[in-house]
Amino acid sequence: MEKTRKFNTLKDLFDFSTDRYKDNKAFSYIDGLNYTYKELGVQTYKAQSLLLESGVGDRAKVAILGQNMPNWPVAYFSAVAFNRIAVPMLPDFSENEIENVMEHSESEALIVSERLMHKVSQDRISKLKVVINMDTLEIVHSAGAKPAEAVQSPDSEDLASIIYTSGTTGNSKGVMLSHRNLCSHLYAAAILRPSFEWDVWLSVLPLSHTMENSLSMMLPMMSGSSVYYMEKAPTPSLLVQALAKTRPTTMLSVPLIIEKIYKNSVLPKFTASPIVKAIYSTTPGRKILHRVAGKKLMKTFGGRIRFFGVGGAKLDGVVERFLLEAKFPYAIGYGLTETSPLLAGAVGKWVKWQSTGPAIHGVTLRIDNPNPENGEGEIVAKGPNVMMGYYKNPEATEQAFTSDGYFRTKDLGIIDKTGRLFIKGRLSNMILGPSGENIYPEEIESVINAHPMVAESIVTSYKGKLVALVHFNPDKIKALQDMKEEAISMYYEKKDILMHTYEETRDEATKIFHEKMEQLKREVYEYVNSRVNKFSKIALIKDFPQQFEKTATQKIKRYLYNK
Repeated sequence: MEKTRKFNTLKDLFDFSTDRYKDNKAFSYIDGLNYTYKELGVQTYKAQSLLLESGVGDRAKVAILGQNMPNWPVAYFSAVAFNRIAVPMLPDFSENEIENVMEHSESEALIVSERLMHKVSQDRISKLKVVINMDTLEIVHSAGAKPAEAVQSPDSEDLASIIYTSGTTGNSKGVMLSHRNLCSHLYAAAILRPSFEWDVWLSVLPLSHTMENSLSMMLPMMSGSSVYYMEKAPTPSLLVQALAKTRPTTMLSVPLIIEKIYKNSVLPKFTASPIVKAIYSTTPGRKILHRVAGKKLMKTFGGRIRFFGVGGAKLDGVVERFLLEAKFPYAIGYGLTETSPLLAGAVGKWVKWQSTGPAIHGVTLRIDNPNPENGEGEIVAKGPNVMMGYYKNPEATEQAFTSDGYFRTKDLGIIDKTGRLFIKGRLSNMILGPSGENIYPEEIESVINAHPMVAESIVTSYKGKLVALVHFNPDKIKALQDMKEEAISMYYEKKDILMHTYEETRDEATKIFHEKMEQLKREVYEYVNSRVNKFSKIALIKDFPQQFEKTATQKIKRYLYNK
């Protein structure tokens, strides 16, 4: 195998891939626009020329707003490979967030897809030197600025990108990542998971998110691999079609995707009949059924998948046990936007249940202020992939590091004797029990979410008591709603016989429905409290009818619900 290459700047990576792999397929829609690496180079130079002619020169900020498409990497490298600074924005950012990011970052140019153009105000457009249509690479607005002088090549310590996190704290900060940060991370990622020219990637997470940007765009470029994008949102049915067409060898996912597949497609088959359910309740039976399901899952993914990377949030333990016993080739990663993003990762034999693996190459992990009883404390990290700081926010930057220069992740964990990291929860999420116990809501939520009627949940503290907000599976709740409507119809049709008015019938059916919901809440209450320790028992289950709002990596925005 060819020795892993180390690049000093993203310009070096761009030049290498567009020359070395010029005839390889690079970035493509599944059924549409596709570029070879040579064509990627041609289109990127075209976009860079448009920026230059519009007065966008050295160190200028270029905002990027678009869904995944072959021209997204073109937009990104027209900035970072030519000594400009990329400012990627998440497609689901609100108009207000987009305005704030562009104002705070002092972006001079915008490359935006037609689908998201409506999110940018005319007032903002009027302040820019140029706006380029990402779909066509044509100028849609120009301020008529004087052309900029030829740009210089970037240095390794130069700022490459400012990434504004949607975050789970509600406060979006601009993370400054240098060429050195991103290139050292790529080198470490390539050591962890070597890539080859024949690899095929299916990219479904937003490219504006650090994980997908670094691991599903830049990493394939190191080996001349092919990357496919879906033109429409990856709904379950469209995703199955995409998997069948591309037959990927590699894919990145957030836990929610594989957890939904398990809960909606895999688990129901194990509880469909009393006989199968009885077999599944035994350890040997469970392992056999998981292995059979694993083979079917491999076929669903196209039969060639060799790396299914899971990151962005903690993977549910029940689902991970299924993946392990199914021998599905999943891998676990842990990191943050501030660390480019990987800090730890496990592939192959290093995968261990509920661990995120050891530190990646070049990174040192430490547990600060460990609890003397269980060793749990804050995970802090040092390495060449750790950010330069937060843009125009020296106070937040200073607070983000320890006195000896380690980055504070604000995550709680332990490191075992083999060097594997285990995440326990978010420091800001931890609830202090009445006797000083550390209670991790994520662990309780994992138990709640394992209940077949539950879609998702949040555990919070109210007046010293643990309360669970539960969003029940809407399909299964609909079945109860349908029963209610059916009861109303039935009573209404027979009102002459039963001497019931429509209002009385409706009220009676509604009462029955509410009783069923209360019964369901009691069932979940007992289910959870019989499976957690005495400090983690829930005092109240509260029905939450809507889905919880989430970040790009499908983590619930807790700050919205902790009230």
